[in-house]
Amino acid sequence: MTDRAAEATGTTLPSARQAAIELLSRILDRGQGLDEVLDDVVRGMEPRERRFAHTIVLASLRHKGSIEQHLKHLLDRPLPKSGRQAELILLSGIAQIIFLQSPAHAVVNEQVAMLPEGSKFRGVVNAILRKVDRQGAARLVRIDMARRDTPLWLWKRWAAHLGRANANALAAAHRDDSPTPLDLTVAGDAEEWARTLEGELLPTGSVRLRSHAGVPDMPGYLEGAWWVQDTAATLPVRLFGDLTGKTLLDACAAPGGKTAQAIALGASVTALDRSGRRLEVLERNLSRLRMQATVVRGDLRLFKSEAGFDAVLLDAPCSATGTIRRHPEIAWTRKEEDIQGIAEQQRHMIRNAAALVRPGGKLVYCTCSLEPEEGEAQADWLYDTLPEFSRLPVDLAALGLPAEALTPAGDLRTHSGLMKDAGGMDGFFATVATRTA
Repeated sequence: MTDRAAEATGTTLPSARQAAIELLSRILDRGQGLDEVLDDVVRGMEPRERRFAHTIVLASLRHKGSIEQHLKHLLDRPLPKSGRQAELILLSGIAQIIFLQSPAHAVVNEQVAMLPEGSKFRGVVNAILRKVDRQGAARLVRIDMARRDTPLWLWKRWAAHLGRANANALAAAHRDDSPTPLDLTVAGDAEEWARTLEGELLPTGSVRLRSHAGVPDMPGYLEGAWWVQDTAATLPVRLFGDLTGKTLLDACAAPGGKTAQAIALGASVTALDRSGRRLEVLERNLSRLRMQATVVRGDLRLFKSEAGFDAVLLDAPCSATGTIRRHPEIAWTRKEEDIQGIAEQQRHMIRNAAALVRPGGKLVYCTCSLEPEEGEAQADWLYDTLPEFSRLPVDLAALGLPAEALTPAGDLRTHSGLMKDAGGMDGFFATVATRTA
């Protein structure tokens, strides 16, 4: 809604700070994803205000643990349930003052004004935020912020699975407020587009940009020369090797980055997804890229194909803990007990995906999760349960990755600590299975 439309309907657009509170409430109290609700909340706001609301939410989530620990020292007693709005106002207010270094007077005035006149929490919020302004980060620096800003259950898992050093590196990367790099997959000459866009050509073949500004206005966007895709997300399709003339099923295809990759590599692709809304996004993306696929709305568990496929890609729904650096809400909306249920669903999907692979064909199973139940353990289960499949070791040199991206079993495991000097990458797991019978 534009400002003029808002006036015509008698509504008032929220400020960036008000929008941030609404977003935090939907994420932390309703368990919704930031991307899922962002457009709905900031619709009609000026671009600068939308970006500021988004920035506030990211900082609040990335530093949530250390801010809440700091609040324990600042409050005489915890706020009651009726003070939930005040709690979110304090969370975002401290994030702005300390981590975004916004002018404190503006933060205090607007944060307090969001509470109703006569609210008993107005004085509390005013006093706490002014005290934070006076103290600065002095008290916060005495808190182990990297550890506090990662839920303990997650950090323990990463330390056990990836080692304490990698767990600490992940925790630090996830609270970094600098913009995450923007990676592009190029259908043509990646080196040429890296020069044109003043980006960096990564060893993995992606073009990395340091700015997210104005993607639709960048050269090559309207022509469909490239698409946005984290460099780690490009790896599973490349594990198939030569796809020229082969049929490929992208079993959970939307929003379509991997589908586009496979088409660009010469495959005839069937893109399957059960979400009609997400498939609409996929079709728009393919239209911009001047690419064609057979798009099917359906559930993998019910999908049949008599002919089968030369290649099946199963990028399975997962806890997505490998994407926390881009989606910090995941750290606070996931629970450890969720993982087992997700893993069980993934096994059903693996069975169905495997049944669609022709003899001699390949199945790539992958997830953007750092949790072994959704990665390494699933691969072991696949090879133990489906003896007609054999594991193919991943060729890291062909992917442009260091040796540490290979698991002891020969599968792929990435995380944000890889290529750290270049800006890191998302966490992914992938295994390549070939059907021998």
